[in-house]
Amino acid sequence: MKYIAEINIMTRPEILDPQGKAVKLGLHNLQMDTIDNVRIGKHIRLEVDADNETSARETVDAACRQLLANLIMEEYSFELHTV
Repeated sequence: MKYIAEINIMTRPEILDPQGKAVKLGLHNLQMDTIDNVRIGKHIRLEVDADNETSARETVDAACRQLLANLIMEEYSFELHTV
């Protein structure tokens, strides 16, 4: 069965996010002063061929832990959908 994984990877809250800070300053320059605490992350979409949802979750989790996310600085979450 095919599954689509929607993965979100964000820097941990305690880690400085210079890209988010630059975007926040840009938004404030556009008079959008009500926007605060901007964080920039990654969104990854991939397909997984697995026998069941549990196996698909294990595969996506392993991909995140071993390659897609830097667990020292980032945290991740994902959702699975059937194709």
